[in-house]
Amino acid sequence: MGYGVTIRVEGDYALFTRPEMKVERVSYDVITPSAARGVIEAIYWKPAIRWVIDRIHVLNEIEFTNIRRNEVSEKTSTREAERRMNGATAPFYLDATDARQQRAALVLKNVDYIIEAHFELVPDKAGQQETVEKHYNIALRRLRKGQHYHAPYLGTREFSARVQLVEDGRIPQSSLVGERELGWMLYDLDFTSTQGIQPQFFKAVMRDGVIDLTQVERRS
Repeated sequence: MGYGVTIRVEGDYALFTRPEMKVERVSYDVITPSAARGVIEAIYWKPAIRWVIDRIHVLNEIEFTNIRRNEVSEKTSTREAERRMNGATAPFYLDATDARQQRAALVLKNVDYIIEAHFELVPDKAGQQETVEKHYNIALRRLRKGQHYHAPYLGTREFSARVQLVEDGRIPQSSLVGERELGWMLYDLDFTSTQGIQPQFFKAVMRDGVIDLTQVERRS
């Protein structure tokens, strides 16, 4: 296991969309490991390292609320983009006003998580001068100063996350007690498959507010 960090992530709202919901957005009960990784990578990421989420602590009771969000119903065309790259001069844009749709969403509110994570060096990306100590110290410095490459968010960019480093090792006690099965949950996306991007899922179980990811079995 590589060098680890513990962070606290809070937000007024969060939306970790279930992939089986095709039209209206419905959030998972808690943050997904891939979303947790995204929060950390917003603060520090390099091709030479890979962040791995070890445990997620859910501090607050799980609460949902309904909202309506504006979304666009279209995507820009890859073919049209290639045409512009090959010399076409016609305007190329997506008019958000014309393509806007209002959709319902079931989102989380008042979320508060502790995320334990570590990083590992990627052998084929790390140079001879790369060391775990170097990356660890940079990550700590950026967390302490509140620096980030882009604003960390909770599922969607409109739901910003407040992030702080937990340095004393004192993790607050969760308000949740007992064991709770959360069903199949998205773990992450596997980009190494020759058959394209493959989603990985795991059976999430929360015990006294903690989801331990170090022993989970992932399935594509």
